Amino acid sequence: MRHQNKGFKLGRTHAHREATLASLSTALIRHKHITTTLAKAKALRMYVEPIINRAKDDTTHNRRMVFADLQDKQAVTELFTGIGPKIGDRPGGYTRIVKLGQRAGDSAEMALIELVDYNDVRPGGEAGSRRRRTRRSSGKKVAGAVASAKAAVTEVAAKVEEAAEAVADKVEAVAEAVEDKVEAVIDAVEDKVEAVAEAVEDKVEDIVDAVKGSDEAPGETDASPEGEGDKKD
Repeated sequence: MRHQNKGFKLGRTHAHREATLASLSTALIRHKHITTTLAKAKALRMYVEPIINRAKDDTTHNRRMVFADLQDKQAVTELFTGIGPKIGDRPGGYTRIVKLGQRAGDSAEMALIELVDYNDVRPGGEAGSRRRRTRRSSGKKVAGAVASAKAAVTEVAAKVEEAAEAVADKVEAVAEAVEDKVEAVIDAVEDKVEAVAEAVEDKVEDIVDAVKGSDEAPGETDASPEGEGDKKD
């Protein structure tokens, strides 16, 4: 019978169980959180908390007692230099167990055990670590998502309107510039046409004058011989 014999056998002999718990304790001290089965996590909490409690008083005796359990110098150093000063004011309860659900292979209950003062390093992406969602919380999240989406749409619409106004201003400026250019070209063409028309008109007058002069000259030559003939007669 196991009356007043608390603890978890874990399907191991005494030596094997002690080695398993020492290895898990070393991993917990080094990494500040580990994932294991729920039964091992509960057994580890009973095993490692008295060890962590010794780290409050950094003495040679306590270091030797902890090393006798862990058999790892680096873990002992981390416990007394890193964890010990941080848990100095905590009266107990140095670890926390968070259930993660069943394992896919054998449906074993999984759990996350971590140091309470290092809960900021809890992994957030492990399977089963997310809290169960209720309809109310889901509705709040949906409402929040809808509100954020509306705000995003409003912001995008405002930006589109600003861009449209900027484009309209640019188009108006370009249209005014083009109109000014066209007016300048029309004025230049009109000036050129007037100048060409005046030049052509001058040329035509010169030609007309020249033609008139040539018509009058033969009449004078015809009259002069007749006069000379009269004189000869």
